[in-house]
Amino acid sequence: MTACAVEAVGSPEFAEPAESAGCAEFTVSADGAYAARLALMGGSGDAWFPERWTLDGPEPYAVPLPLDQPEEPDTQVLPLADGRVLVRRRVADRHDLCLLYPAGPGTGQLPVGTVTCPELTLLPPSPDGRCAYALAVGARSTTVWLVAGGTFGPEWVAEVPGRCTGGVWLDRTGRILALDRETDGVVKGVAVDLARGGEVTPLLQITEESNDRLLLADPDSGLLLIRSDAPGHDRLGWGVLGSRRPVRFPECLRPADLTVTPFAVQPGQMLTPESCAVALRIDGAAGSWVGVWRPAGRRLHQRPAPRGWLAGAGLWTREGVLRLPYATDAVAYGVAYGVAPLDAPVDEQAESRTEARARTEAPASGDCPNRDEVTESPQAKSADREPSGAPRTPVMCRPVPLQQAPLTGRGVPG
Repeated sequence: MTACAVEAVGSPEFAEPAESAGCAEFTVSADGAYAARLALMGGSGDAWFPERWTLDGPEPYAVPLPLDQPEEPDTQVLPLADGRVLVRRRVADRHDLCLLYPAGPGTGQLPVGTVTCPELTLLPPSPDGRCAYALAVGARSTTVWLVAGGTFGPEWVAEVPGRCTGGVWLDRTGRILALDRETDGVVKGVAVDLARGGEVTPLLQITEESNDRLLLADPDSGLLLIRSDAPGHDRLGWGVLGSRRPVRFPECLRPADLTVTPFAVQPGQMLTPESCAVALRIDGAAGSWVGVWRPAGRRLHQRPAPRGWLAGAGLWTREGVLRLPYATDAVAYGVAYGVAPLDAPVDEQAESRTEARARTEAPASGDCPNRDEVTESPQAKSADREPSGAPRTPVMCRPVPLQQAPLTGRGVPG
């Protein structure tokens, strides 16, 4: 049985591609036990309310958490490991925060506090499951706030120079946060140490002028999923945290006329990033469906998604089972299960011969559909051969090491 075209709770119909679920973002807690989203109330087209899903039982189930008034569409929800749901609401020039939880037939509400700023965005769930953080972007700097799990309501944690977006956790303790920082019109991934007052370390710098963003990271294996325009245009690539190995931009991850976005990485593959299964959302003119890819397999498997898939949502188990949430008129909440497909063994010798022949013939990158495309970074030069200047368009088909990253003592081979 292959990825995503599988048996599922509630026996959903499968469409290829999946129909749009027409719902807000679906956020899964750090431990995978709970999830939360905004859902539409009954047959109403504009009455939103928080909904909490329980995912760690024998069957998934959802609990509505409505209050006296419906939520605004821009309200954010985030599940904690204890089952409560953090809610961020905009009220005039401030952002109110509260925790919701089931209370008998109704909804309990615990006010957390208020942050006054123009924009406040909740970050992905902290790995510790207890805390929650948010970004407040200013004109010249970005503030990291602890908005749940503190002692006295929202707490200032750090101020990072530059305008930051994104947010990916690099460890299992909730200490090292990766952000995409814009400086002088260029975006680079940086690592922020929240335990040291927001100390910033460069994380991604493929070329001086490239925009390098971190999309996903797996702390167990060190696998990083990156989007960069270093190859000349936006490409999806991968690297390893703390490794000297190059960032690679696989050809299979840029299918024609489709957009590919990773949303989940298989956990628990200690120090073996090449074997991690990655789930990807594939968007095309006909809709959205699911892709599965491993760095070692070098092949993008495309599979239909369950009808009503909450597109871009899902999580892996350590055993390699992909869980995709869906909701339809017939099934209010369900999870489809799929096993990651096996990849055919890669003939390394044949690939080496192909690459050697490609270097001799020097073809265009588009003529090498089965090879990973990599680019050269100025810092890849040896000390006695400093580059006179990085070209605006990077040279194709050469390795690009990751810039020095934190956690280099983790022992990742490479």
